[in-house]
Amino acid sequence: MVRNFAILGIACIAALLGGLWYLTLRGEGSADAFAECRSGAVAGGSGAIGGPFELVNAAGVTVTDAEVITEPSLVYFGYTFCPDVCPMDTSRNAQAVDVLAERGYSTTPVFISIDPKRDTPEVVGDFAYNMHEKMIGLTGSPEQVKAASKAYKTYYKAHDEEDDDYYLVDHTTMSYLVLPEHGFVEFFRRDISADMMADQVACFIDNS
Repeated sequence: MVRNFAILGIACIAALLGGLWYLTLRGEGSADAFAECRSGAVAGGSGAIGGPFELVNAAGVTVTDAEVITEPSLVYFGYTFCPDVCPMDTSRNAQAVDVLAERGYSTTPVFISIDPKRDTPEVVGDFAYNMHEKMIGLTGSPEQVKAASKAYKTYYKAHDEEDDDYYLVDHTTMSYLVLPEHGFVEFFRRDISADMMADQVACFIDNS
């Protein structure tokens, strides 16, 4: 009899602890205001990506992330000599910005060059403007570009740039949604359409 009561007591305690664990997890999940908008998890959490940077804009002026990210922004790291991937990705981002504008949302596309050797402020500025009149083009010194890339956990590597003016650069091809009040909140892969991107961005804005 005593043994049965002991087993029953242990079972009750286990059930109680299990319930508390479930409620704790549920509470942690509900703390994410953007849970319904996310398409996947980010290793280390969204706070592990993004952060302060200093780069140079099309006018040759050094600007900070706070001066660039003044509204919901789609940030992309690429280079102007890129033969196909960058033009397609930035064009898709520009289309998403237009779709969002039609729905009443104001967003900004941002292009950060990872090829400062060729992408001068004027070059990156022309590229960005030709993609979209609102697109902000940024470049900088190799050190500035490396720091910004590191903050966003992106990768880039030039091919034999010392011997060839027409070298290509391997790089990360994701786009990053950054909100002024929250920082980085989501990334988008290349296979997502402009309309689908706009749907997700709108969700984040509505829940911010």
